[in-house]
Amino acid sequence: MDDADSHGAVSPVAHAQEPLDGTLFGGEQPCFGCGPTHPIGFRLTFVREADEIVTRFVPTDAHQGPPGIMHGGLVTTLADEVAAWALIGLLGKFGFTVQIEAKLRGAVRVGAEVVGKSRIVKGGSRIVRVGVTLSQGGADMFTGEFGFALMDQAGAERLLGGPLPEAWLRFTR
Repeated sequence: MDDADSHGAVSPVAHAQEPLDGTLFGGEQPCFGCGPTHPIGFRLTFVREADEIVTRFVPTDAHQGPPGIMHGGLVTTLADEVAAWALIGLLGKFGFTVQIEAKLRGAVRVGAEVVGKSRIVKGGSRIVRVGVTLSQGGADMFTGEFGFALMDQAGAERLLGGPLPEAWLRFTR
């Protein structure tokens, strides 16, 4: 069954997008992936589409490894960020990456839009598994699964080596 009515119009409810607030962790937060003011970061934005989190990003020459191709480590960074936002946007939690299973299926080209999607694969009170795909030109270039540890305030502060920023407190388990 598709989302079109008898006149061929697509239902807006079926494809509704809910933008996520990129300043949830503060306007000056230092995240390379989503920090809105990070001087060299990706500055990603996210929307929730049903049970998925979606981002769109166009890599530039500054992101290349081999000429014209996005550096594989940065591809994985992009995937990790869209995975992390599945926790934030779907569960209202923050987690720390503890496991990455990744398959680079093709070269991610600079200058062409990448669509990143993530979804919760397996929930849990301490460990959550998130599936990610990064597509370019309609083809999956990266597929993977990330494990995240959800921490309480004390655990997060031990890991960070100091107090958790105030804006982050509501995302602890």
